[in-house]
Amino acid sequence: MTQSFADLGLASELVRAVAEEGYLAPTPVQAKAIPPILAGRDVLAGAQTGTGKTAGFTLPLLQRLTHHAHHGGRHSIRALILTPTRELAAQIEESVRTYGRHLKLRTALVYGGVGFTPQVEALKRGVDILVATPGRLLDHLGQRTLSLAHVEILVLDEADRMLDMGFIHDIRKVLAVLPANRQNLLFSATYSDEIRTLADSILRDPVQVEVARRNAESELVTQRVHPVDQGRKRALLAQLVAAGDWRQVLVFTRTKHGANRLAEQLCKDGIEATAIHGNKSQGARTRALAGFKAGEVRVLVATDIAARGLDIEELPHVVNYELPNVPEHYVHRIGRTGRAGTPGEAISLVSPDEYAYLNDIEKVLKRKLEREVVPGFEPGAPAPQAARPTEERERGPRPAPTRRGGERGPQRPNARARHAPRAEQPPARPQGPRPQPERARPVAAPDDGHQPASHANAQFPSSGPAQPAPPRRGGHGDRGRPAQVPALLRGAPRRTN
Repeated sequence: MTQSFADLGLASELVRAVAEEGYLAPTPVQAKAIPPILAGRDVLAGAQTGTGKTAGFTLPLLQRLTHHAHHGGRHSIRALILTPTRELAAQIEESVRTYGRHLKLRTALVYGGVGFTPQVEALKRGVDILVATPGRLLDHLGQRTLSLAHVEILVLDEADRMLDMGFIHDIRKVLAVLPANRQNLLFSATYSDEIRTLADSILRDPVQVEVARRNAESELVTQRVHPVDQGRKRALLAQLVAAGDWRQVLVFTRTKHGANRLAEQLCKDGIEATAIHGNKSQGARTRALAGFKAGEVRVLVATDIAARGLDIEELPHVVNYELPNVPEHYVHRIGRTGRAGTPGEAISLVSPDEYAYLNDIEKVLKRKLEREVVPGFEPGAPAPQAARPTEERERGPRPAPTRRGGERGPQRPNARARHAPRAEQPPARPQGPRPQPERARPVAAPDDGHQPASHANAQFPSSGPAQPAPPRRGGHGDRGRPAQVPALLRGAPRRTN
């Protein structure tokens, strides 16, 4: 018999809100986590991404705050939810408001990248549930714009990601100001030794919930590897998007600069794309994500900051443009697709220098990923020659660049020059060596046919403006002397010091 949300002991207001969102039956992690949370137990929960962890702690949290007496002031902070990224914080706060729409609880959102004053004003109006990132929360604690003295429930969501991002010291500072007699919930997509250590330090006799093996990928995601040279990844990505008529693609790069550059190049290829990463302002990140969800942007290029917290319904395609150097991050990336029972596709473009990363990922997954070489993009094969621009094909090759000494290479005459009458040429000068004044023999120049352009002027400085040098007359690379030479220097020996 299929279990319902009501069977888990949830209040009618919550069951009603869940039904209004179209959910009738709980997911495995929700079915296992909600009852012990309602009973007031500490919980350590791990499940693959996209299985409903957020509702797994949000629904029982809302019920406990509603049905249990509160000993603090009216609308003081009773529940604190810490998350690693702004996007995830915004997603959780939206879920809290959605599921608690029929309850009289207030929520607030605190994260960096936006104004401080509006958050202070929201906190002054009273908050029951606060969703925050660690850094901005510490800023408010330092400014004494909020108090955590009455917190009853602490939730650490995506705790492994917070540890990866170096938030462990911030987390410990927050823990130091929380009441000791609180309920603790630790949710994570993966387990690690560091997570176990953190759990042991804050959880009391926890109920452990794990619905999938450690670092498992979703079975709804079809994974494929396309071997390709590094320099041809963008061309292959553009072909996959165009040929498959992909309308919504999330692409991951390792660096912020690489995300910006790829988005710009895809736009030049005629594919609507934008980038999202930590250096973007929060307004720019919000607009980029909104445009992607609305279908105005086909390709969203992101760094690993977006691997957690991007909740996009029925996202069909995820592309690893560059493999992550931490194999566990691969699981988080591909977890953006194949969510809520909807199948998805994850493709990795892997160059030869990334094979070591691929081997590490396959060790974590404990299986080999399917390789498929796209015709025309075989690794090591020469790239096809790009056609020259139309203008260059019509006009022929461009003139050779000017060589040192002011001489030009052979140039193709234009039409006007070919048909114009030839001007009379002055009589040719007699050939032969030019008589030289008696002076010390110069040091021989390197036998490359060139001397520094300033050589002649350095030996014979001119008192007036520089004059053009006459054409070559032969010799050891001599470009000729200036047209005018001071009388005192004519015939004088050169300085040799």
